[in-house]
Order: sequence, then C-alpha cells, then structure tokens
Amino acid sequence: MPDSGQQLGRPRDSHIDHAVLAAARGLLAEVGYSRVTMDATAARAGVGKAAIYRRFGSKAELLFAASVHDMSIEPPPDTGSLRGDLHALARLIHERLGNPLARQVTPALMAEMVRSPELAARLQQTFVAQQRADFAALLERAERRGELPRPLDPALAHLLLSGPVFMALFAFQDPVDDTVLGEIASVIAAGLVARSAGPAPG
Repeated sequence: MPDSGQQLGRPRDSHIDHAVLAAARGLLAEVGYSRVTMDATAARAGVGKAAIYRRFGSKAELLFAASVHDMSIEPPPDTGSLRGDLHALARLIHERLGNPLARQVTPALMAEMVRSPELAARLQQTFVAQQRADFAALLERAERRGELPRPLDPALAHLLLSGPVFMALFAFQDPVDDTVLGEIASVIAAGLVARSAGPAPG
C-alpha cells in the first residue's frame, strides 16, 4: 500500500481530490464509518481505486481528511496577538472536531490507531505534522511581535490547545461556546509566555 506521507505531498488533480472527498463525506453520512469502503468511494467519485490510494494510505486517513481536515489547512489570519491567534485556532479546532461527521469518525479512528501503530505513525507524519506547522506559524508570529522571548516547541502548544477541546467534545460531552474557547486561549497564551520567559529546558 502506498505511503500516504509521500503521496499527499505530490502535485495532484484538484478535481479528483474534491470528488474523492465529497464521495467519502456522502457515504459516511449515509452508511456510517464501518460500512464505507474504498471501492464504494471510488465508484461514487468516478475514479479508480488506485487514485484514492495515491492520496490516502487507508480508509481511516481518507475519512479523517473528509470529515476533519485535509492537508491544505493553513493557520488562521494574524489577529495581532498570541492570545487572539490561539482563540482563532481554538475555534477552528472546535469546528473541525465538532461537526457530525467528525464526531463519528474520530472515536473510530482512535480505536484503529490503538490497533495499528503503522496507522498512528502515518497520521503523525501527515495530518498531525500539518497541524503542528500551523502552531509553529502562530508561535513565530508571537516571537516577531516580542510576546515570546525565545522559541517554543509547537508540539507543546498543539497539545495544550487541542487537548481541552478534544476532551470536552469526546470525553466529558461538555458544551463549549466561544467564551470558553476564549478562556482556554487566554490561559494557554499566558502559560506559553511564562514558559518562554523562564529558563530554557535542560
């Protein structure tokens, strides 16, 4: 099976990309995660199954891209502050994970990752790496503004911001509105600034 980390980086026909993702979303809404197949997705999209595997290494990766985000995500526009940027990104994370299709796919994907370290590794190399690139961009902005005295690990910021939103949606089933997202962003921004101003690790 092709490696999605390599395939996702290749220039592709955007028409096929859109057709495949739209077909996957339609099937997911109609029949549910467990009954979606690559064959059915290819047939609905009007492409060969090989075209899907050139883009995604597994059904899990395809349905994550279809329901949460693909590899074309970008950081939100510059708001002028670290706290504002984190709040904007918190809104995006909540929107991506809180939609009905993502609420269906995410628990199933988590279960598959436990069973398949290879799948977990591919997701780290593709989707998670792309998410952390967005966090890196936000932290670099904060450094340029002088909010952060020294660089911080984007993986840390990623964990701190996405963790509370994920737990609220999937573990606690807590309602999360924009006020709560703003409070989360404020606490994390203050913590990151304090960490950056403190002694370097080690």
